Amino acid sequence: MRRADRLFDIIQILRRKKLVRAQDLAEKLEVSERTIYRDISDLMASGVPIEGEAGVGYILRGYDLPPIMFNEQEIEALVLGVRIVESWADPELAAAAGGVIAKIEAVVPDRLRRHMAETALLAPADHLAEPILIDPGELRLAVRNQKKVRIDYRDASNQRSRRVVWPLAVAFFGPVWILASWCELRQDFRSFRLDRMAELLVLDDTFEPDPDRTMDDFLDSGWVKRG
Repeated sequence: MRRADRLFDIIQILRRKKLVRAQDLAEKLEVSERTIYRDISDLMASGVPIEGEAGVGYILRGYDLPPIMFNEQEIEALVLGVRIVESWADPELAAAAGGVIAKIEAVVPDRLRRHMAETALLAPADHLAEPILIDPGELRLAVRNQKKVRIDYRDASNQRSRRVVWPLAVAFFGPVWILASWCELRQDFRSFRLDRMAELLVLDDTFEPDPDRTMDDFLDSGWVKRG
C-alpha cells in the first residue's frame, strides 16, 4: 500500500469510530505500530485535527474531506460495478470492492449517499459458476509484478499439461475468468480458464514482454475469439 493511501485510510477509520488505538490501526493496515505513530504525527503536523496519545487511542474532531462530485448515473455505474465484482470475483477482490464503496460513501454529500443505498441495480450471487481452486490474488500479483507462473491445466478434452506462462492479464468472460498469457511450451499466445487450473505456482523468474508478446499483441492476435 502506498503511504498516501494509508494516510487516507487512517483518516477514514478515525472518521467512522469514536476512539481508535494505534494497535487496531496497525492490524487493520498491516503495518507496525511505530509506522502508525509516525503517520499520526505527520497527519497532526499537516493540520488534521487528531487528538490522543500513544497507549490510549486517537480521535478525529471536526474534520471532513471535500466532497467527490458524482452525478446519479455515475453513482449507479459505480454501485453496479462493485456489486458485480462482489458477486463474481474472489473474496479478496470482493472485499476490496466493498472498501471502495465505503470510501466513496464517506465523502459524498448526503443526497448521493442515499442514492447509493437505494440504487436498484443488482448482481445476484446465486449464479452458476465453476469453482476456482487456485488463489486468484496470487495470479493478479504475478500479472502486476510480471512474474512467470507454472500451472497444471486441464483443457476442454480433459487433457492435462504443465505449462510455464507469462501472465499478461486476467479477464472476466462471464461466467468464467481467463488468464491471457504467452505460453513457453507452445511459443504462442494462449488463454487459460482459471477454473481448469489444478495448481498455480508463482516463479521467481520475471519477464519483460518482448515485441509481439505484449497484451496489445495478444488482443490483436485474435486469440480471445479463438480461445
